[in-house]
Amino acid sequence: MCDVCGCGDTKIVPLEIQENLMASNDRVADHNRRHLQDKGQVAINLMGSPGAGKTALLESIAHCGARGRQMMAITGDLETDRDARRIERAGIRAVPITTGTACHLDAEMIHRALHAHAGAECRYVFVENVGNLVCPAIYDLGQNANVVAISVTEGEDKPLKYPVMFRHADLVLLTKTDLLPALPDFDLAAFESALAQVMPAPRVIRVSARTGDGIDKWVAWLDELHPGSATREHDHHHHAGDNPTPRKEGAAHA
Repeated sequence: MCDVCGCGDTKIVPLEIQENLMASNDRVADHNRRHLQDKGQVAINLMGSPGAGKTALLESIAHCGARGRQMMAITGDLETDRDARRIERAGIRAVPITTGTACHLDAEMIHRALHAHAGAECRYVFVENVGNLVCPAIYDLGQNANVVAISVTEGEDKPLKYPVMFRHADLVLLTKTDLLPALPDFDLAAFESALAQVMPAPRVIRVSARTGDGIDKWVAWLDELHPGSATREHDHHHHAGDNPTPRKEGAAHA
């Protein structure tokens, strides 16, 4: 699936080469972290499957009256800048990254985006990662926090099927909750139980970008991360194999 990291397949990429790639990535991530800290900015790595509602979640922040929060979004997709253009229409500065074949963003991509826009004044830098529940979780970008968006339409077993993604999450946003009445088979208790089995400190916010439900809690959580508020340290130097104990825009929905 990925010609950069090998997606953990040691038959394609020997383990020692993969380790060297990760070490190089981590050095750049440390540089990004210092860059962000020097500018007083907080970076959030927003991950999730294609269609989980990541772009709609960013739009929702602007639409709930938070335009003055001075946000910037770095958006990753294999092709097109569609998400970046949507985010810009919501009033957020957006920087598109098209990866071609890579199924994740890495620290060097973020480094180039940050320095290309070094003069931009903002409090938050959102990285809307490539839609994927595997590779994005193992690449340190220099972020302050990892947020995973998962929609109710994806089923309650995703934390168990993709544990690395949720194991490294600081927050899970359960999106498109306005659809729950139409999904009688979705078991919320089973989802929370699955999450508790893989996420060291489970924290979930139920949201709907369409109705606005839960968006205020999402924004309040972001405010806690800013340097002006009490922030918590979290180690994001993760590698494959780590095992620590309403806005309607086309088809957009979160």
